[in-house]
Amino acid sequence: MTLEQITLKAADIAWGPHMLLLVGGGVFFLLYSRFVPFRYLRHAIEIVAGKHPDKGAKGHISHAGALSSAMAGTVGMGNIGSVAVAIMVGGPGAIFWMWISAIVGIATKFFTCTLAIMYRGTDENGQVQGGPMYIITQGLDKKWHFLAVFFCVVGLVGNFPLFNANQLVQIVREWLIVKPGLIDSAEGTFWIDLSLGVVVMCVVASVILGGIKRIAAVALRVVPLMILLYLSCAFFVIATNIANVPGYFKLIITEAFSLNSVGGGILGTMLIGIRRAAFSNEAGIGTEVMAHGSAKTSEPVKEGLVAMLGPAIDTLIVCTATAMIILISGVWQGTEAQGVNLSAQAFNVTIPGIGPYLLIICVIFFSISTIFTQAFYGGQCFAFLFGRKHLRYYRYVFLLAILFAATATIQEVVNLIDAAYALMAIPTMTSAILLAPKVRAEAKRYFAKLESK
Repeated sequence: MTLEQITLKAADIAWGPHMLLLVGGGVFFLLYSRFVPFRYLRHAIEIVAGKHPDKGAKGHISHAGALSSAMAGTVGMGNIGSVAVAIMVGGPGAIFWMWISAIVGIATKFFTCTLAIMYRGTDENGQVQGGPMYIITQGLDKKWHFLAVFFCVVGLVGNFPLFNANQLVQIVREWLIVKPGLIDSAEGTFWIDLSLGVVVMCVVASVILGGIKRIAAVALRVVPLMILLYLSCAFFVIATNIANVPGYFKLIITEAFSLNSVGGGILGTMLIGIRRAAFSNEAGIGTEVMAHGSAKTSEPVKEGLVAMLGPAIDTLIVCTATAMIILISGVWQGTEAQGVNLSAQAFNVTIPGIGPYLLIICVIFFSISTIFTQAFYGGQCFAFLFGRKHLRYYRYVFLLAILFAATATIQEVVNLIDAAYALMAIPTMTSAILLAPKVRAEAKRYFAKLESK
C-alpha cells in the first residue's frame, strides 16, 4: 500500500459514525445554552475591542490577541484550499454542511473556551496554561485523565504544519515559477518544492522560538489585514456577478440534499462538509482552546463569548466568500486542479491578471501565520507530555515536518490531518459535554452580573 492509501484508510476509520459526536455535541450545546450566548454578540465584540478589561488577571495575551492567535490558526488554507477540496470532493452541497457545522460550532466554542479559563493549569515553571488536557485533569475525575494524554499524543500530529506548508509551496511554485516559464513542470518539481520548503522553514523558525506572545503580536497585525484584503477581492467578484449569486446559493442548498451529489448522496456530502469545517474553524477539535486558554481574564464567560466569534468570521464569512468565487468562476467543473491551485484558477477567471497574485499574498500570510499558531498548539501538547524544558526538540521536528509537507501530495497531508483532528475531537467534546452544567452555571452568574450593572 502507498502512503496515500494508508493515510486515507486511517482518516476513514477516524471519521467513523462516532464522529457524530462533533456535530451532535454542538447541537446539544446549542440547545443546552438556550441560545443565551447568541444574544450577547455585541458584548463579545466590545470585549475584543477592550471595553471590559480585567485588571490584574492571570494569562499571557489580551482577548483580542487570543482571538487573533486562534483566528491565525483557523483563517488560513482551511478557508482557501480546504473549501476548494470540499467542492471538488463533495460538490457545492458540502458548503451547506460547513455552514451547519459553523452554526453549531459557535455554541461549541462558547462552551469549550469558557472551560479553557475555568480549568486552567500550570506547567513546571508555574506559568498558567490552558487547553483540553488541563480541562480534563483539572475538571474531571482521575478515571478520565487518560483522555488528556490521548489528546496530546494525537495533537502532536494534528498540529504539524502539513496542509498549510504544502499548499503554500504549491501555489508559489505553480504561479511564480512554473507559469512564468522558469522551469518545465514536466521535468519534476521535487527539488523546487524542497527548496521552497527550506525557505518557509527558516521564516517560521525566526518566529516560533519566541512563544505565544510573539505569535500573538504577529497575528494581531497580520491576520485582520489579510482578512480585509481577501474579503475585498471576494466582494468585488460577488458585486460584479451579483445577478448570479442567488442561483449559486440555491445550488449549494439543493446539492446538500441531493441523492446524486458528487459526495455520494446526502450522508457522503454531509461528512465531507463536516470534515472540511472541522479543519476550517476547529470548533470542538481543541486547538483553539489552547489559544483562548492563554487570555488575560478572570471571567471565563468573557473568553467563551470572544471565542464564539471565530466560526462566524471563519466559516460563515470567509469560507462562503471562497465558495462564491470558485462557483462563479466555473473552474470547479472539468478541471484536475486541487486545493489552493483551484482557488488560484478561480481568482484568475474572476479577477483577470492580478487575481492570482492577490491570492498569493493572502496565502503567504495566512499559511505562515497559521503555521506559527500550530507550532504553539503542538508545543503545548509536547510540554504537557514531556515538560517545557524539552520543548526545543519538538520545535526541531516541527520545522522538519515542513520539508515533508512541501514534497508530499495534497491527498497525503489532508488524510493525515483529517485522521488526527477526528481523534483530537473525542477528548475535547467528551470533557466539554461532561462539564456543560458547570459552564451553564458560570454563564448564568456572569450574565446576571452583567444585567445588574
